[in-house]
Amino acid sequence: MRKILIRIAVSVVVVVGLVYGGILMYTKVINPPEDKLNEDDLSAIVSDSSTAPSSIPTPDAGITGTWLATSESTVGYRVKEVLGGVDTEGVGRTNQVNGSLTIQETTVLSTVFEIEVASIKSDSSKRDSQFTGNIMDSATYPTATFRLLSPIELGAIPADDQNITATAQGELTMHGVTQPVSFEVTAKIANGIIGVLGSIDITFADYGIANPSNAFVTTGDTGLLEFVLAFQKS
Repeated sequence: MRKILIRIAVSVVVVVGLVYGGILMYTKVINPPEDKLNEDDLSAIVSDSSTAPSSIPTPDAGITGTWLATSESTVGYRVKEVLGGVDTEGVGRTNQVNGSLTIQETTVLSTVFEIEVASIKSDSSKRDSQFTGNIMDSATYPTATFRLLSPIELGAIPADDQNITATAQGELTMHGVTQPVSFEVTAKIANGIIGVLGSIDITFADYGIANPSNAFVTTGDTGLLEFVLAFQKS
Protein backbone atom coordinates (compact mmCIF):
# COMPACT_ATOMS: atom_id res chain seq x y z
CA MET A 1 0.00 0.00 0.00
CA ARG A 2 2.83 2.36 0.88
CA LYS A 3 4.45 1.80 -2.53
CA ILE A 4 1.13 2.48 -4.24
CA LEU A 5 0.68 5.74 -2.31
CA ILE A 6 4.22 6.81 -3.20
CA ARG A 7 3.61 6.06 -6.86
CA ILE A 8 0.37 8.03 -6.79
CA ALA A 9 2.11 10.97 -5.09
CA VAL A 10 4.94 10.90 -7.62
CA SER A 11 2.43 10.73 -10.48
CA VAL A 12 0.53 13.72 -9.10
CA VAL A 13 3.76 15.72 -8.77
CA VAL A 14 4.75 14.83 -12.33
CA VAL A 15 1.33 15.78 -13.71
CA VAL A 16 1.31 19.09 -11.81
CA GLY A 17 4.82 19.81 -13.04
CA LEU A 18 3.86 19.07 -16.63
CA VAL A 19 0.73 21.26 -16.41
CA TYR A 20 2.64 24.13 -14.79
CA GLY A 21 5.46 23.79 -17.30
CA GLY A 22 3.00 23.74 -20.18
CA ILE A 23 1.29 26.90 -18.95
CA LEU A 24 4.65 28.56 -18.39
CA MET A 25 5.82 27.67 -21.90
CA TYR A 26 2.55 28.86 -23.45
CA THR A 27 2.30 32.19 -21.62
CA LYS A 28 6.00 33.12 -21.72
CA VAL A 29 7.23 31.67 -25.02
CA ILE A 30 4.52 30.42 -27.37
CA ASN A 31 1.85 33.06 -26.78
CA PRO A 32 3.12 35.86 -24.50
CA PRO A 33 0.83 38.87 -23.91
CA GLU A 34 1.17 41.80 -26.30
CA ASP A 35 3.52 44.57 -25.22
CA LYS A 36 2.07 47.68 -23.65
CA LEU A 37 1.25 50.37 -26.20
CA ASN A 38 4.19 52.80 -26.33
CA GLU A 39 5.81 55.63 -28.28
CA ASP A 40 6.85 53.24 -31.04
CA ASP A 41 3.15 52.58 -31.68
CA LEU A 42 2.50 56.31 -31.62
CA SER A 43 5.23 56.93 -34.19
CA ALA A 44 3.95 54.09 -36.36
CA ILE A 45 0.42 55.48 -36.76
CA VAL A 46 1.61 58.93 -37.83
CA SER A 47 4.47 57.77 -40.05
CA ASP A 48 2.64 55.22 -42.21
CA SER A 49 2.23 57.06 -45.50
CA SER A 50 -0.26 54.46 -46.75
CA THR A 51 -2.80 55.67 -44.20
CA ALA A 52 -2.18 59.40 -44.63
CA PRO A 53 -5.10 61.48 -45.96
CA SER A 54 -4.99 62.54 -49.61
CA SER A 55 -5.11 66.19 -48.57
CA ILE A 56 -2.57 66.99 -45.85
CA PRO A 57 -2.91 70.31 -43.97
CA THR A 58 0.17 72.51 -44.35
CA PRO A 59 1.83 74.07 -41.28
CA ASP A 60 0.49 77.46 -42.39
CA ALA A 61 -3.07 76.09 -42.20
CA GLY A 62 -2.59 75.30 -38.53
CA ILE A 63 -4.39 72.53 -36.67
CA THR A 64 -7.64 74.39 -35.94
CA GLY A 65 -10.66 72.27 -36.74
CA THR A 66 -12.30 68.94 -36.03
CA TRP A 67 -10.27 65.74 -36.31
CA LEU A 68 -11.93 62.33 -36.54
CA ALA A 69 -10.62 59.03 -35.17
CA THR A 70 -9.53 56.49 -37.78
CA SER A 71 -9.41 52.69 -37.85
CA GLU A 72 -5.67 52.89 -37.14
CA SER A 73 -6.64 53.66 -33.53
CA THR A 74 -6.32 51.01 -30.83
CA VAL A 75 -8.05 50.91 -27.45
CA GLY A 76 -7.95 48.04 -24.99
CA TYR A 77 -7.42 46.67 -21.53
CA ARG A 78 -4.50 45.09 -19.71
CA VAL A 79 -5.05 43.06 -16.52
CA LYS A 80 -2.54 41.10 -14.46
CA GLU A 81 -3.49 37.42 -14.19
CA VAL A 82 -2.21 34.35 -12.38
CA LEU A 83 -2.99 31.46 -14.72
CA GLY A 84 -2.52 28.07 -13.08
CA GLY A 85 0.14 29.57 -10.81
CA VAL A 86 1.93 31.45 -13.61
CA ASP A 87 2.05 35.28 -13.64
CA THR A 88 0.91 36.71 -16.95
CA GLU A 89 -1.39 39.42 -18.36
CA GLY A 90 -4.74 39.39 -20.10
CA VAL A 91 -4.80 41.85 -23.00
CA GLY A 92 -7.79 42.73 -25.17
CA ARG A 93 -7.96 45.35 -27.94
CA THR A 94 -10.16 46.84 -30.62
CA ASN A 95 -9.70 49.30 -33.49
CA GLN A 96 -13.41 50.07 -33.68
CA VAL A 97 -13.20 53.54 -32.17
CA ASN A 98 -15.58 56.43 -32.78
CA GLY A 99 -14.31 59.81 -31.69
CA SER A 100 -13.32 63.36 -32.46
CA LEU A 101 -10.82 66.00 -31.41
CA THR A 102 -11.67 69.70 -31.67
CA ILE A 103 -8.79 72.19 -31.71
CA GLN A 104 -8.77 75.99 -31.77
CA GLU A 105 -5.29 77.28 -32.64
CA THR A 106 -3.16 75.87 -29.81
CA THR A 107 -5.97 74.72 -27.52
CA VAL A 108 -7.62 71.31 -27.51
CA LEU A 109 -11.19 72.34 -26.73
CA SER A 110 -12.84 68.95 -26.58
CA THR A 111 -12.40 65.31 -27.33
CA VAL A 112 -14.65 62.33 -26.98
CA PHE A 113 -14.21 58.73 -27.99
CA GLU A 114 -16.46 55.73 -27.69
CA ILE A 115 -15.93 52.03 -28.22
CA GLU A 116 -18.23 49.04 -28.55
CA VAL A 117 -17.28 46.83 -25.62
CA ALA A 118 -18.15 43.63 -27.48
CA SER A 119 -15.63 44.48 -30.21
CA ILE A 120 -12.70 44.09 -27.77
CA LYS A 121 -10.92 40.78 -28.41
CA SER A 122 -8.04 38.97 -26.72
CA ASP A 123 -6.15 35.81 -27.61
CA SER A 124 -8.73 33.67 -25.77
CA SER A 125 -12.38 33.18 -26.71
CA LYS A 126 -13.09 32.03 -23.15
CA ARG A 127 -11.65 35.26 -21.75
CA ASP A 128 -13.66 37.27 -24.30
CA SER A 129 -16.86 35.49 -23.31
CA GLN A 130 -16.23 36.29 -19.64
CA PHE A 131 -15.24 39.87 -20.45
CA THR A 132 -18.35 40.74 -22.49
CA GLY A 133 -20.61 38.67 -20.23
CA ASN A 134 -20.06 38.44 -16.47
CA ILE A 135 -17.46 41.19 -16.26
CA MET A 136 -18.63 44.07 -18.48
CA ASP A 137 -22.20 42.93 -19.25
CA SER A 138 -22.00 44.42 -22.72
CA ALA A 139 -25.61 43.49 -23.47
CA THR A 140 -26.72 46.03 -20.83
CA TYR A 141 -23.79 48.46 -21.17
CA PRO A 142 -22.69 48.20 -24.82
CA THR A 143 -20.31 51.17 -24.93
CA ALA A 144 -17.47 52.75 -22.96
CA THR A 145 -16.92 56.50 -23.39
CA PHE A 146 -14.32 59.12 -22.51
CA ARG A 147 -15.06 62.87 -22.61
CA LEU A 148 -12.57 65.70 -21.98
CA LEU A 149 -13.80 68.10 -19.28
CA SER A 150 -11.07 70.76 -19.34
CA PRO A 151 -9.35 72.27 -22.42
CA ILE A 152 -5.69 71.41 -22.94
CA GLU A 153 -3.38 74.30 -23.80
CA LEU A 154 -0.49 73.22 -26.05
CA GLY A 155 1.32 76.55 -25.98
CA ALA A 156 2.38 76.29 -29.63
CA ILE A 157 1.55 74.28 -32.71
CA PRO A 158 3.84 71.24 -32.52
CA ALA A 159 6.34 70.71 -35.30
CA ASP A 160 5.97 67.63 -37.46
CA ASP A 161 7.11 64.47 -35.66
CA GLN A 162 7.61 66.32 -32.37
CA ASN A 163 6.33 64.62 -29.19
CA ILE A 164 4.36 66.79 -26.80
CA THR A 165 2.98 65.77 -23.41
CA ALA A 166 0.00 67.07 -21.48
CA THR A 167 -2.40 66.14 -18.71
CA ALA A 168 -5.95 65.28 -19.70
CA GLN A 169 -8.82 65.65 -17.26
CA GLY A 170 -12.14 64.13 -18.14
CA GLU A 171 -14.74 61.55 -17.30
CA LEU A 172 -14.76 57.88 -18.17
CA THR A 173 -17.99 55.90 -18.41
CA MET A 174 -17.90 52.12 -18.23
CA HIS A 175 -20.35 49.50 -17.02
CA GLY A 176 -22.94 52.25 -16.59
CA VAL A 177 -20.77 54.21 -14.13
CA THR A 178 -19.07 57.57 -14.77
CA GLN A 179 -15.90 58.55 -12.88
CA PRO A 180 -13.52 61.54 -13.15
CA VAL A 181 -10.06 60.62 -14.47
CA SER A 182 -6.76 62.45 -14.91
CA PHE A 183 -3.86 61.01 -16.90
CA GLU A 184 -0.84 61.89 -19.04
CA VAL A 185 -0.98 61.80 -22.83
CA THR A 186 1.73 62.03 -25.48
CA ALA A 187 0.78 63.44 -28.88
CA LYS A 188 2.49 63.74 -32.23
CA ILE A 189 1.51 65.08 -35.66
CA ALA A 190 2.93 63.98 -39.03
CA ASN A 191 1.59 63.22 -42.51
CA GLY A 192 -1.67 64.97 -41.67
CA ILE A 193 -2.37 62.63 -38.75
CA ILE A 194 -2.53 63.47 -35.06
CA GLY A 195 -1.59 60.54 -32.82
CA VAL A 196 -2.40 60.43 -29.10
CA LEU A 197 -0.96 57.84 -26.69
CA GLY A 198 -2.03 57.29 -23.11
CA SER A 199 -3.36 54.97 -20.43
CA ILE A 200 -5.81 55.19 -17.54
CA ASP A 201 -5.52 53.17 -14.32
CA ILE A 202 -8.79 51.42 -13.51
CA THR A 203 -10.03 50.10 -10.17
CA PHE A 204 -12.79 47.62 -10.96
CA ALA A 205 -14.89 48.41 -7.87
CA ASP A 206 -15.09 52.10 -8.86
CA TYR A 207 -17.17 51.03 -11.87
CA GLY A 208 -19.22 48.38 -10.12
CA ILE A 209 -17.22 45.58 -11.78
CA ALA A 210 -16.75 42.46 -9.67
CA ASN A 211 -13.28 40.91 -9.49
CA PRO A 212 -13.34 38.36 -12.33
CA SER A 213 -11.17 35.74 -10.59
CA ASN A 214 -12.23 32.09 -10.79
CA ALA A 215 -10.89 28.67 -9.79
CA PHE A 216 -8.17 28.68 -12.45
CA VAL A 217 -7.47 32.35 -13.16
CA THR A 218 -6.82 34.96 -10.46
CA THR A 219 -6.73 38.66 -11.27
CA GLY A 220 -6.00 41.76 -9.26
CA ASP A 221 -8.55 44.43 -8.37
CA THR A 222 -7.16 46.88 -10.93
CA GLY A 223 -6.40 47.06 -14.63
CA LEU A 224 -5.19 49.45 -17.29
CA LEU A 225 -7.12 51.04 -20.14
CA GLU A 226 -4.52 51.81 -22.82
CA PHE A 227 -4.89 53.55 -26.15
CA VAL A 228 -3.14 54.99 -29.15
CA LEU A 229 -5.51 57.09 -31.23
CA ALA A 230 -5.11 58.34 -34.78
CA PHE A 231 -7.06 61.40 -35.94
CA GLN A 232 -7.49 62.90 -39.42
CA LYS A 233 -8.87 66.37 -40.11
CA SER A 234 -12.48 66.26 -41.26
